[in-house]
Amino acid sequence: MRHLIKHTTRYHYTDPVSYSIQVLRLTPRQDEHQRLLRWHIDAPGLLQEQVDAYGNITHILTLTQPHDAIELKVTGQIDVGPLHDGAVPGEDKRLPVQAYCVPTALTACDDAIRAFAQVMLPRGLRGPDDALALAEAIEQRVAYEPGSTDVRTAASQVLALGRGVCQDHAHLFLACAHALGHPARYVSGYLQAAAEHMASHAWADVWWPEQGWVSIDVTNRQYASDHHCRLAVARDYDSASPVRGVRTGGGQETMRVDVLVQQ
Repeated sequence: MRHLIKHTTRYHYTDPVSYSIQVLRLTPRQDEHQRLLRWHIDAPGLLQEQVDAYGNITHILTLTQPHDAIELKVTGQIDVGPLHDGAVPGEDKRLPVQAYCVPTALTACDDAIRAFAQVMLPRGLRGPDDALALAEAIEQRVAYEPGSTDVRTAASQVLALGRGVCQDHAHLFLACAHALGHPARYVSGYLQAAAEHMASHAWADVWWPEQGWVSIDVTNRQYASDHHCRLAVARDYDSASPVRGVRTGGGQETMRVDVLVQQ
């Protein structure tokens, strides 16, 4: 399926910023089932391209002149091939799969998560059907409610709160998969869907030796498909977020993100 994607991120500051550096993960991964037709990032400075430890294409934007706003515009077309029952073709061997068993502050397990995972899947995470069952259980337990959490909300807090968004569903899925002994990773990207708020999306990959990586859209309780465009994979949101940076000065920051994904 061919997608047209337009993604604009705007930052505004109440005081001038004297220095800022941002890491942009705004270019789709070079996975076997994704083919870039055209892609352009418009930024207020030079972009230094590199590939990170997870195999994601990143760009470093450094601004050394005073500024009170930053606008990043992405426009492109990508052709995404179908995924058979969510199976991602081609094994990513940049990191051993065991690296995706390591918990982070956002995906750490506690007793409540372990109990939830064991009750939902008493026989363990034996295959992709069980992963879908886990996604179903998470979606029923954690209602989709924008604004109820933020990027610092950990999986344990999400389970206790019972509300969240796609990144929270993904983090809780990862924590449960780890509790059940399976490598799993966070995926950031785009989703072509009727719901406008789903254009910028997050989901998860889980690993089995027999199938390799299988991609699960936890929020929508389904396998990822050719409607999903993958930007980055990592252990959690912090290391897969589309834009992340630090700055000196600036006062209060406001951010607006507009994403359009069309077939």
